[in-house]
Amino acid sequence: MRHRSQDPRWDATRQISVDHHSPVPLYFQVASQIEEAIASGALPVGARLDNEIELAANLGLSRPTIRQAIGSLVNKGLVVRKRGAGTQVVFNRVKRSLELTSLYDDLSGIDQQPTTRVLTNELCHPPTEAARALGLSEEDEVVHLERVRYARGEPIAQLRNYLPASLIRPTDEELSERGLYQLLRAAGIHLHAAQQTIGARTAGQEEAELLDEPAGAALLTMQRITHDHTGTIVEYGSHVYRASRYSFDLTLRGDT
Repeated sequence: MRHRSQDPRWDATRQISVDHHSPVPLYFQVASQIEEAIASGALPVGARLDNEIELAANLGLSRPTIRQAIGSLVNKGLVVRKRGAGTQVVFNRVKRSLELTSLYDDLSGIDQQPTTRVLTNELCHPPTEAARALGLSEEDEVVHLERVRYARGEPIAQLRNYLPASLIRPTDEELSERGLYQLLRAAGIHLHAAQQTIGARTAGQEEAELLDEPAGAALLTMQRITHDHTGTIVEYGSHVYRASRYSFDLTLRGDT
């Protein structure tokens, strides 16, 4: 990979190899190798490929093949075409392991520069689902938080959390600058375990607008009930994530 101070450009000729005898379509071979380079960080956000004509000539492929390869990456939201400047990486899809960590911590750990827009921060009576998850009555008070989390300036998730009111009452400024789990730990709350459910559904109009997706786009969902070291429930979270920008990684182990 070659680096320029203002024009980082990836050397596709050296990094991509194609097998004309493989049953795998040529466009898919090219697209897969570029996607792997983006996932590994070899092609960081801002890196550029040559334009389609140059790529086709350098790789010995037809222009329609290259156009199809780049088009598949555009459809995944990984790159954008820029007239006269080739193709540029715009986002590295976030993969998150299933551990007891916050999205803010995970994004910070892979240099995704997380930021937060606070939508709701209030004391209220919990809805039935949240009250049941927290082991409270619907007459108890909880802290209700709703936020949009961004990675490198792009919305990636809408987060909804309910906490017992006796735990913490974070300010909007604190929620904008730090992750919720950071704030809980700073308050002396030791997060120990969680039950988590992952699902999927399509985006409604409001969610689509907040997450910069078309209505009906695929969303990943996650519900989490978190306990401290004493077994007390300290959080109920109900979150949605852009499936085009986000995935969960699971490690499955067999008998030993």
